[in-house]
Amino acid sequence: MFLRVDKLQFELPAPEEANPNAAAAVQELLGGKFGEMSTLMNYMYQSFNFRNKEALKPYYDLIANITAEELGHVELVSATINSLLTGPNPVMRETPIDPASEPLSAFKDIRHVQQFIAGGPGSMPQDTRGIPWTGDNVFSSGNLTLDLLHNFFLESGARQHKLRVYEMNTDPVAKALCGYLLIRGGVHQLAYAKALEKLTGSNVEKMLPLPDVPTHLIPECKILMDQGIHRALYRFSPDDYKDMGEIWNGTHPDDGSEVFVTDDLPVGGKAPDGGHTSATFAPFYDMGNAQISAEEVGQIAKKIHRKSGNR
Repeated sequence: MFLRVDKLQFELPAPEEANPNAAAAVQELLGGKFGEMSTLMNYMYQSFNFRNKEALKPYYDLIANITAEELGHVELVSATINSLLTGPNPVMRETPIDPASEPLSAFKDIRHVQQFIAGGPGSMPQDTRGIPWTGDNVFSSGNLTLDLLHNFFLESGARQHKLRVYEMNTDPVAKALCGYLLIRGGVHQLAYAKALEKLTGSNVEKMLPLPDVPTHLIPECKILMDQGIHRALYRFSPDDYKDMGEIWNGTHPDDGSEVFVTDDLPVGGKAPDGGHTSATFAPFYDMGNAQISAEEVGQIAKKIHRKSGNR
């Protein structure tokens, strides 16, 4: 089962402006072949289908625990997209907009217009071309060595895409996201390399970093490396997955520092709230005929809460 904490794994900077085209590029890191939906679902199904858990428990613990972190990465990338779509200081209540005044005309020529048409605006389970994510991206062979090798390749491809999205962006929100994901994806990439070496004797760490770009040269990564985040493998469970430390140990190839498993969760931050957007009728339709005040919304919520048996 999964527990959930109502905060992001990483505190995103406040957006300076709405930037729908930056959001379109970040979509690839969500629903692309090497996006966070793919890493999540690959590891999730490998953990579901894992064989001989008792004898191979450290490997099961590693894959299952990284699955939990990837859930948070999907959430974080979605929050970044939403932040870039809504921009700074979203209005919680605005004057109703006349739909005949073409209030969304400025967005008809952006790269991923479906974020506004179908999303409200919001993130979509798609890549940057608008193609929906597919379960065909999941690889779960039942062969542990092959699955770990695939996972190392998947994290390597994900790192390359994060670097390219970083290189094409000037937006500080998108760059901060890429920096964090490069650090945490690097942890997973190294973890699978260590797992393969322990299982087969092959020193996959010699291939790191792949692509060969020193992570500390990226300012948004250097800040996090100075905090030691590149060395930590978070254990997302109060009582389980305690044996992954048999794999995640030794030194980090980037700086020779000791890696470690921690029971502390990421410090994180609050998810952005897009507020009310009259032009997309979100979160409710309001043309001035049926005005609902914020106080009335709060009263309705309290009534629903009481009827559910809570006080």
